[in-house]
Amino acid sequence: MPDKTQTNSAAPGDRLIRAGAVVFFIGALATLVTVTPFLLGTTPFPTYMFGLSMLMGVGFLVAGAGVLRSISAGRRQARGAAR
Repeated sequence: MPDKTQTNSAAPGDRLIRAGAVVFFIGALATLVTVTPFLLGTTPFPTYMFGLSMLMGVGFLVAGAGVLRSISAGRRQARGAAR
């Protein structure tokens, strides 16, 4: 029985993975911007700017949740095909 999934269709978890990647890269950019004054010897940014650096971890967790969702959907599909 051929698989009916189209090659361009979005699997469960794909949106979470993409959103997590975007949030991660925004956090990485914020980290670079926040650390730059320390490297240049200028006045550092206010403390709340360091909170934006935490977006790297948040993005990583969101993408990880998407991967886990994709894995669980694949397992459910495999169980259904085995029956």
